[in-house]
Amino acid sequence: MSYVAQRLLTFPLILLGVSILVFVAIRMIPGDAITAMLGTEAGLLTPAQRASLAAYFGIDQPVTTQYFRWAAGLLHGDLGISATYGKPVLQIILDRFPLTLELALLSMLIALLTGIPLGVLAATRNERPSDLMVRILAMLGQSTPSFVLGLLIIYLLSVWFGIVPTMGTFTPLNVDPLANLGQMIFPAITLGFAFAASVTRISRSAMLDVLSDDYIRTARSKGASQRSVVWGHALPNALIPVVTLSGVEFGYLLGGAVIVEQVFALPGLGRLVLDAISQRDYALVQGTVLFIAMNFLIVNLIVDLLYVVLDPRIRLGGK
Repeated sequence: MSYVAQRLLTFPLILLGVSILVFVAIRMIPGDAITAMLGTEAGLLTPAQRASLAAYFGIDQPVTTQYFRWAAGLLHGDLGISATYGKPVLQIILDRFPLTLELALLSMLIALLTGIPLGVLAATRNERPSDLMVRILAMLGQSTPSFVLGLLIIYLLSVWFGIVPTMGTFTPLNVDPLANLGQMIFPAITLGFAFAASVTRISRSAMLDVLSDDYIRTARSKGASQRSVVWGHALPNALIPVVTLSGVEFGYLLGGAVIVEQVFALPGLGRLVLDAISQRDYALVQGTVLFIAMNFLIVNLIVDLLYVVLDPRIRLGGK
């Protein structure tokens, strides 16, 4: 059996564990959908009214019965009905996912196009002033919370330049590319700044290790140019830890950058989960978390396959 087939067979077991954890975790939060919807007025309900609402929200049955009913729907691709929106959970997720996917891709593009060149620059000028400046910038990026940077960007744009970023709506890229870019670029910079700092540090460390290898000295002794040695010989082998970091970070971004989406009022998966938890929308929380977990599994599998592309010496599946 191939490595990919083996990994795919583990997906259902992992998703089963995630489904149980999220199902139990959301029900450990005090309150329920009725209280979240009505607030203090929930105390005015008669027992018959509460029982009717509990049946409507599907919380009138024992917890185990609720889980198996929900799990049976999963086998048919049914993630349930959102009590908040009154629509299928899968439809709501697919409506919000394009924004989060675009935000993740833009953030990763900014991070890689910035972090890798800076890491290479710092490694080739080790212990020089330029290396020190890059390391300080990377430390600053990693130590600055994303919500602070996001609020700072909004403040500078609104106070200094008189520009208020468009928030609260999402224009698809195929509808109006300029409007879409105006909505997404600043949240992407906010997320990409910290990501770029991590990429810079990882790529610098990996490049320093690779540049000391024997085959690099051999390439130099044969008269290869510095540009060819750094970008043609050293960088491809130094990218493996960067790919690992990028896979983990991209999976996190696909899960929805909750804080950044909240700061810029973007209707993505992050805000969707946050609102669903506050409304005790069990089906929506469970379905979204399961969808996020599936994204993580797919991204991790793609990262493993990229290892072989970057370094043919790596063999998957222990072969």
